[in-house]
Amino acid sequence: MSKLIIRAAVSADLPILRGFEQSIIATERPFNDCLKSEYICYYDIGALIDGESSSVMVAEEDGVIVGSGYARIKKSKAHLTHEFHAYLGFMFVAPTHRGRGINQFIIQALINWGKSQGMNDFYLEAYADNNSALKAYEKLGFKTTLIEMKLS
Repeated sequence: MSKLIIRAAVSADLPILRGFEQSIIATERPFNDCLKSEYICYYDIGALIDGESSSVMVAEEDGVIVGSGYARIKKSKAHLTHEFHAYLGFMFVAPTHRGRGINQFIIQALINWGKSQGMNDFYLEAYADNNSALKAYEKLGFKTTLIEMKLS
């Protein structure tokens, strides 16, 4: 029987995590025609792993990393009631492991980390047309608060 664990990422995980990042970018390209066509990166994953104000979590099953996510403490906008919040990103689960609630486990671990840092407000971003991501986040209690619009 396989065992799933959620743990903090370490530098040795970087090669697989960089692959996850490229999978996220490939998935999101159809939602954003302004992404550069050449090789791009969204995150400095090494800095997120090493940072004191961030945490990268991975889901590992039988020694294989199958999912990821990060939380980073950010200064909130001056007009909000909270001075700081936790921003969640880099949410990925390998296609062969989707539909098993792994993303929920990762997000809960990140929320727990954020709460241990004194955070009570958690934000993330998803493309408006990415219905599967929106459903997954809504299932966890996230609500749409602002929609960014673009004209080109």
